[in-house]
Amino acid sequence: MSGCTCPGVRRALALLALLGSLGGRGCWGSDPGSGELEGQGSRHPRGSWEAALRHKRSWVWNQFFVLEEYTGNEPLYVGKLHSDVDGGDGKVKYVLSGEGAASIFTIDENTGDIHATKRLDREAQAYYTLQAQAVDRVTNQPVEPRSEFVVKVQDINDNEPKFLDGPYMAGVPEMSPLGTMVVQVAATDADDPTYGNSARVIYSIIHGQPYFSVEPRTGIIRTALPNMDRETRDQYVLVIQAKDMVGQMGGLSGTTSVTVTLTDVNDNPPRFTHKNYQNTVLESLPVHSVVARVKAADADVGPNAEMDYRLMDGDYLGLFNISTDEETQEGVIVLLKPLDFETKSSFSLRIEATNRNIDSNFLSVGPFSDLAVVKLTVEDVNEPPVFSTPLLKMVVSEDARMGTSIGRVSAHDPDSTNSGIRYSIDRNTDLERFFNVDALSGVISTAKPLDREANSVHNLTLLAIESQDPTQIGKGIALITVLDINDNAPVFAIDYETLLCENAMPGQLIQTISAVDKDEPPSGHRFYFSLASPVAGNLNFTLRDNKDNTASILTKRGGFRRREQPVYRLPVLIVDSGSPALSSTNTLALRVCDCDADGVAMSCGAVAYTATGLSTGALLAILGCILTLLIMVLLIVTMRGRRKTPLILEEERDIRENIVRYDDEGGGEEDTEAFDMVALRNLNAMHADLGAALRGGGGGDPKARRDVTPDTPTFFRYPPPQQQASSGGSSRRPAVADVDPSAPPYDSLQTYAFEGSGSVAESLSSLESLSSDSEHSYDYLSNWGPRFKKLADLYGNGDAAAASSVSVFS
Repeated sequence: MSGCTCPGVRRALALLALLGSLGGRGCWGSDPGSGELEGQGSRHPRGSWEAALRHKRSWVWNQFFVLEEYTGNEPLYVGKLHSDVDGGDGKVKYVLSGEGAASIFTIDENTGDIHATKRLDREAQAYYTLQAQAVDRVTNQPVEPRSEFVVKVQDINDNEPKFLDGPYMAGVPEMSPLGTMVVQVAATDADDPTYGNSARVIYSIIHGQPYFSVEPRTGIIRTALPNMDRETRDQYVLVIQAKDMVGQMGGLSGTTSVTVTLTDVNDNPPRFTHKNYQNTVLESLPVHSVVARVKAADADVGPNAEMDYRLMDGDYLGLFNISTDEETQEGVIVLLKPLDFETKSSFSLRIEATNRNIDSNFLSVGPFSDLAVVKLTVEDVNEPPVFSTPLLKMVVSEDARMGTSIGRVSAHDPDSTNSGIRYSIDRNTDLERFFNVDALSGVISTAKPLDREANSVHNLTLLAIESQDPTQIGKGIALITVLDINDNAPVFAIDYETLLCENAMPGQLIQTISAVDKDEPPSGHRFYFSLASPVAGNLNFTLRDNKDNTASILTKRGGFRRREQPVYRLPVLIVDSGSPALSSTNTLALRVCDCDADGVAMSCGAVAYTATGLSTGALLAILGCILTLLIMVLLIVTMRGRRKTPLILEEERDIRENIVRYDDEGGGEEDTEAFDMVALRNLNAMHADLGAALRGGGGGDPKARRDVTPDTPTFFRYPPPQQQASSGGSSRRPAVADVDPSAPPYDSLQTYAFEGSGSVAESLSSLESLSSDSEHSYDYLSNWGPRFKKLADLYGNGDAAAASSVSVFS
């Protein structure tokens, strides 16, 4: 787009602007009638204001239009402003303000020429409103009132048509007649629709012929061929062009795509791919199982391809059924009753498929249904035995004896082999084994006594097993009802708690009783009440049978006293109406109570008697004696609690080695007489007793012992090991060591009455060791084993620092 700068074009544009200015004031703000500008006055160059006067227009307009998209190197001339006040002497200055002033439009302040310095786009802004004013150059005061004018951007064809809603998706039914409307497209041109042909669009189809056409001015797309078949081709892609300048040469154009889909109509009837179908089925097929599936082909889709299947007339109508699988549109044949190869081994099913939604416009195509035959062949299988009566009902009396026959079941092998049958009971249905069944005859009999009150109906599952093939098992049900007999006596309906007021009057009703019976006689229960024989003629209470399975207990007298008798026990005899009749005696307890005036019990039971005949002093004496006894008991318990507990426990602390003392030669290991362990537990032995025993004084108890090191000072001094070594290295010990009470071991001392001869260690007596010049070797103790290791360390080692021995006294 370029603007013309030649003088001829400029003159033409100026002429158009001048004609426009004569047409009215709406664009420039001046009054065309008066030819003058209105204002409030102008300021005199000397500084004074004159009154507002009407004077002749002084503006001259040369140009009001400018071409868009001008690409020249020089600023584009727009027009010229001139005022009559301007005498050409340079005293008047022109000022421009408004939209784009200084940024887009500039004015020569001396000549009033206006230029556009930038490229303009009409589609961005179609016109600009500016204000012009002539001012005194010296005083900068207006010499003319401000006037407004419009610069309109002249349009050129610089925008192609555009399909704002494209690309398009549309659909049209198949088999539509010629000229059926598909969709309408619309293109928009951004150019000025009021100026020239820049925005006038013409439509045409570039791709999609000869199937579719488009109207040039409206953009409506129509079918160009009749009876287009979706099953042949279901989609078309059209390319539509929109061109401005009324489609003339040099116009700009735009395109869009239109995808046209042929929608389905029901113009194709269903057809079976085969007229005959073959299927096999096992006779053991469960009921409601699928036997076969068939499908009629239909070229249509969606609802137009939906169909219904049905079985035509035949002897198989009650045995089979067919329905439509809504997902696959298949005909599903289902078994309704069990098959029996021995009865019938094949079936021929005639099936009809019909369209569900038929279009009347296409009935001429042909019938919208089709027929096919499905032949079913039944295959024989080894079937389990079948009971002649799947559910057998039997009755048995409650008092039936063991082995009583109840009934008989019968089953047969449905196969041609006719195998033998053995019967049994599923013990999961007869856990307590009340019944038996004969394996060969099928006779059911009782195996245990029955109790109708515990279980009135027995539901047994009977098994029929083929003799040749035990895996073939048939099942049947036997419902055995136990008939009632009168074997339960009536009893009280509840445990009654009867209260009898002391102020009860004779003949007063105090209790109504009823009874229950576990039996269920056919005619219902009828109970008879009476008082048992021992109390039938008592003077306190009477019983009245109400003849409605209840009875009333009444008083015969008044004046009952709890103090005399707190509870009365009344035996009641209840007899039922069975055959034979059964009875029971039930005891009704009546508690005597203190009641208020309304007969509400306040307190019941026995009344404690008040003790009489004892004075207050006697009662105090009795209480004093009791208190004294309690104090004595507390003192005894306190004294016993202060008893000194033994330092050594009874049995837990008796874990020690026993070192005994001899009075004489004992029996050794053959001595089975137990010694007294009290001597080992006595911790109270005095030092003097032990010292006297050690010195031979005999003043102490020979059985006394100590568990601690003796306090008796030793009177003997042993030479140190070095001195012993220097004396010749003799291993014998000084004899005085045997009588040293402070030498270990000093744990225990025990006397023996005699010493036996059966010990392998022979005599351990050290009676002869008292001699000061006794020399004895104890080295053999090392050969007696670990039990004598301690003695061997004490007596057998000559290098010990402090040797000691056990002194034995007689």
